[in-house]
Amino acid sequence: MPIFTAVKLNKIMPDKTEEFYKKLKSQLEDTALWPTTYLYKFIVKTDAVKIKQVEGIFNNMGAVINTKASKNGKYTSVSINVRMKNPDAVILKYKEVAEKVEGVISL
Repeated sequence: MPIFTAVKLNKIMPDKTEEFYKKLKSQLEDTALWPTTYLYKFIVKTDAVKIKQVEGIFNNMGAVINTKASKNGKYTSVSINVRMKNPDAVILKYKEVAEKVEGVISL
């Protein structure tokens, strides 16, 4: 079961980011049997390029991706269900999204 924490990952100071990932890894190890299907949730400004960037990171992984625009259309949530082999793989994807998609918020 995923642990949801709203974090604007690419805006956190590096030492806080590593602390966040260490805690996340511990939570993931304690709450799931691996491999498992993991639910990622991201929020981006409604921009086709940003949405495609997030989706592209999970390309060729058998991910089920759903998008939903906010009520006023300013933001889009991107939900991704994908089978991950372990907590380290989950964290690598979070880091990749934070690195490649400017302004992304991870839930």
